[in-house]
Amino acid sequence: MEATSVKVLFFDIGGVLLTNGWGHESRQEAARLFGLNYKELSELHTFIFNVYEASGVDLDEYLDTVIFNHPRDFTREDFKNFMFKQSKELPDMLKWLKEWKKDCGFRIIAINNEGKELNDYRVKKFKLHEVFDAFVSSCEVKIRKPDPAIFKLAMGVALASPQECVYFDDRKMFAMAADKLGMEAHQHTSFEETKEILENLKKENLK
Repeated sequence: MEATSVKVLFFDIGGVLLTNGWGHESRQEAARLFGLNYKELSELHTFIFNVYEASGVDLDEYLDTVIFNHPRDFTREDFKNFMFKQSKELPDMLKWLKEWKKDCGFRIIAINNEGKELNDYRVKKFKLHEVFDAFVSSCEVKIRKPDPAIFKLAMGVALASPQECVYFDDRKMFAMAADKLGMEAHQHTSFEETKEILENLKKENLK
């Protein structure tokens, strides 16, 4: 693919710019801190979380299924606050990308799986509008990665062909899904590696 043809960069958020919104490490810590049965929590989470990410249920309905299916000695707001606090900025990438975007010459769009309440919190808390021109989030479009439809929708939003797009995701499966559609896709494994790829794309674009 001609690097000079690239017009749009697509990024995942969790695992690339931020920690995952509600990953297994956070759920394990929740079980420890709140005295929950992790096995039961994990099974119920698996049952309902994909539905939550596609806005089939809201956060309260998710919590009704997974956490507040038994009487608890903590409040719903306590647990929600814990969930939100699990989101943290990963070292280097987000701060650097906010500056790099200012003169990179590319549009940058997010493609991410996230429930609405967590997604809204993360966008506001970490000022993700400073990086992204648009968000193709599962909670808004009702489609989750690795469904090819979400990548096709994102390219439609960008009015770009696959050959004009580059995608970064920490999960190999999702990068492969984009690659199958003809996008140049990279598995994000480190800040240094992704930075080098982006700098090379910028150099080619400025020729």
